[in-house]
Amino acid sequence: MKVKDARAAAVHWVTSRASQEAGYMGAYFSGSTIELPEEEELPAASDIDVMVVLDRKDLPLKPGKRIHCGALIEISYISWPQLSSAKNVLTSYHLASGLRTDTILDDPTGDLRAVQREVSRHFAERAWVRRRCENVLQSIEMGLGSINPSAPWHDLVTSWLFPTGITTHLLLVAALRNPTVRKRYLATKQVLQAYRRADDYQHLLKLLGCENLSPQRVELHLNELAGTFDAASAVASTPFFFSSDITAAARPIVIDGSRELIRSGYHREAVFWMMATFARCHKILAADAPELHALYTPSFHDMAADLGIRSWEDIQQRAKAVSDFLPYLREVAEDILLANPEIE
Repeated sequence: MKVKDARAAAVHWVTSRASQEAGYMGAYFSGSTIELPEEEELPAASDIDVMVVLDRKDLPLKPGKRIHCGALIEISYISWPQLSSAKNVLTSYHLASGLRTDTILDDPTGDLRAVQREVSRHFAERAWVRRRCENVLQSIEMGLGSINPSAPWHDLVTSWLFPTGITTHLLLVAALRNPTVRKRYLATKQVLQAYRRADDYQHLLKLLGCENLSPQRVELHLNELAGTFDAASAVASTPFFFSSDITAAARPIVIDGSRELIRSGYHREAVFWMMATFARCHKILAADAPELHALYTPSFHDMAADLGIRSWEDIQQRAKAVSDFLPYLREVAEDILLANPEIE
């Protein structure tokens, strides 16, 4: 399916369904696919991300990933107060990237486009880029500071993993690149190579714990993840914010997309989202099928152990390693920011 056809499917879903939601204000495309030309084939391991804007505080649970008119789309809700101030958007590294260009697909009031134009006008200004870099650092520090030692193991792994992975976003933001999710490490590797700082990439891999993993070992973990994924998607009934990521429709993104990275020579770049998905599958299994949770736990523990995560003490030490690395990471980001010709 071509990108333009997938986008058309997303527009149809928004106009026929999302537009009926109370407080509907409009919608815009987001995510990594916004940079793809319309005539290009949409990669099998990609979906079309759409942000639906609602002027209300009690946002419904996001619809998430779904197949509509033959296209895999991901629908998320965002409240209008988060977007109504261009200054707030320009400060938020997640929000600013999505409104950097005009990807608005529906704007019945015109308010959304007015904010987007203001964001676009100031997006590359050095002061705002620095504020977004600070926003990334705050997210890392907040995540590291909220790790709960009494949480279940899969939640503990998640609480260490995501702040660790956000380290990549700091460099992507400084380079004015989209802070992508699944391919964040690959995108960051490319940025560091472009700015002649390729050696710094090894530090990020070491923080994640995958710097010495072989392609064969990562693919073995992927095969185990595939079985866990299928088991979790088959029994899932408790709603989580990520529920639509663990479904048959989403399987090509996680499983096939990870295998594509591995076989393209980027096995270490596949590890972050594999580990995240492993943990999410076990959160589902723990809630909806405890007997399967126990059955599939050894393979989850094996992958965590390969990343050097075997105990609460390991998580404490690795969280501290991330925290200790932040001053240097800030310097790298500042060097990229100052060298970036796009920044005004």
